[in-house]
Amino acid sequence: MAAAQVRVPSSAKKGEVIEIKTRIAHDMETGMRKDSAGKTIPRLMLKSFVCKYNGTPVFEADFDTSVSANPILSFFTVATESGKLEFIWTDDNNVAVKEEASITVA
Repeated sequence: MAAAQVRVPSSAKKGEVIEIKTRIAHDMETGMRKDSAGKTIPRLMLKSFVCKYNGTPVFEADFDTSVSANPILSFFTVATESGKLEFIWTDDNNVAVKEEASITVA
């Protein structure tokens, strides 16, 4: 699967609302297109995304055919404590891409 990018503030004040942005390079093939030989390109899409903050899910998304290639997500959470954010994208074949980021909360 493809590369993912995440943007998380490196630091925040306790209780501050922070914005998190993600992007993953993925073709999001719906199974409805044909290649140059006329054969159907098999479906291969991201089916889910989860962001965990110190092990607790803070954002989840399910994808369907209306999501474009290379999906970008932007969402907010509250900075509660220093720690790790884990980002997991899973495709139709249950192949997962994982990224991590750290945040320091003062």
